[in-house]
Amino acid sequence: MTFFETLVALLAVAILLLQVTRRMRLPYPGILAAAGVAVAMLPGAPTIPIDPPTALALFIAPVLVDSAYDFPVGAARRMLLPLFFYAVVAVLVTTGVVVSISMLTVGLPIAVAVTLGAIVSPPDAAAATAVLSNLPVARRVDALLKGESLFNDATALLLFGAALTVQARGGLDAGTALQVGFAAPGGILFGIAFGFFVSRLRPITENTVGGTLLQFVYAFSTWLIAEHLHLSAVLATVASAMTLATLSSVKDSPRMRVHSFAVWTTVVFLLNVVAFLLMGLQARRILEAMSAEELQRAMGFAAIVVVGVILARMAMAFLLHAVVASRHRRGGELAPFTSGETLLVGWAGMRGLVTLATAFALPADFPERDLVVLTAFTVVLATLVIQGATLAPMIHFLKLGRQAEVRDELKAARRSLAEAAFLRLEKEDGTEAEAIRTICKDHWTASTDANETSPLDRRRHLTIAAVLAQRQRLEELRDADQIGATQYLELQEDLDWKQLSVDSDEDRRITES
Repeated sequence: MTFFETLVALLAVAILLLQVTRRMRLPYPGILAAAGVAVAMLPGAPTIPIDPPTALALFIAPVLVDSAYDFPVGAARRMLLPLFFYAVVAVLVTTGVVVSISMLTVGLPIAVAVTLGAIVSPPDAAAATAVLSNLPVARRVDALLKGESLFNDATALLLFGAALTVQARGGLDAGTALQVGFAAPGGILFGIAFGFFVSRLRPITENTVGGTLLQFVYAFSTWLIAEHLHLSAVLATVASAMTLATLSSVKDSPRMRVHSFAVWTTVVFLLNVVAFLLMGLQARRILEAMSAEELQRAMGFAAIVVVGVILARMAMAFLLHAVVASRHRRGGELAPFTSGETLLVGWAGMRGLVTLATAFALPADFPERDLVVLTAFTVVLATLVIQGATLAPMIHFLKLGRQAEVRDELKAARRSLAEAAFLRLEKEDGTEAEAIRTICKDHWTASTDANETSPLDRRRHLTIAAVLAQRQRLEELRDADQIGATQYLELQEDLDWKQLSVDSDEDRRITES
């Protein structure tokens, strides 16, 4: 099979597996990685090479831009201590644990051990988010998990780059130390400046397909330019995306926003799927290159590392809980998480895309490369399967889910929005203004009784019935050749927007699987 044929076949398998994970309520990354291993073991399975320098930019940059653009800056300010603790301290401690295990068990050189630690230390919120999107928890827990995955990548990749440089140069000199020290602040400054520059280009391409294309060019360019300047590509990418989000306004084109959201959701999901499948396919080459004795050594070492990173994460979670509780008793503003929330955050330390991509990025001649890559993949697979599969039951058992509260928050926010619209039009004259005010008032004063049929529900049903009648008439016009293809699509889109505007939340949402 050619590369393209193989990729199409893998995506077809992925679509099937995604339906299985959706019905079983399991995070999809672990299942896809296991499927990649299973496919790799089949006779005649293809070997798909991965270019190491391309791996990080291809798989990580778009994911970071997508997450950072939507991450609220206010939440980062309020949770500065927990974010710093998990993004920096926890990553360094976990790396230290892995370094100790590596040197005491298999005797890895310290630069190689630090590289492995940097690869497996940052948790990825993708799997946790997949569970929490269907089973919401407290906002601050959700914000911490998402924010942590933005910033811990920077710490891990700075360590990763420094370890690779030290390994390549045979030691740490003043130039390397200076370069590593400037990488983080330099990356942030460059990202902010580049974000300002791109924000000036956006109006030129607004409401065009080229505008969406510009977003991807900017995401990859930020990463690649930062890499060439020896700056932190992660921090540059995150800073640029947050800068763009800050500079956006309520007058930005809604059409562009909807189109961009649809494209980015699909592309980021595709990159996740491909990365996990490709990582599974690498397993065969690694396993074939190892003797039985080497494989036994590698699997035993990988199992110890898995236990080490899970225990380190749990210890860090409860250490932070103790620190925040102590500060809160002395008058600190930040209230500690409950013990259940702390346990959940500690258990939600699944490794994912960043660990895979950094493992891909190891040079082919890196010492003990197969051992490092196999260990990284084992950590990803084990944490996704063990922790990912038990996250939802843990939330149920600890009674941390807050679906009812989220629904109430959403209803209250909608009433507040309707109130704002009503007050804006309150003094406007004319039947048109009165009609809109009536709709807004119905939303504002809508009853919360689920058994009561409100004017809103009746208007929704009547609107959908009218739209369906219009769709039927539009099909008849096309069949009778009374309307051109372009005009048909334009009117079809108009009807889609009308129907979506009154559909339920469930009907409007597109899930990952």
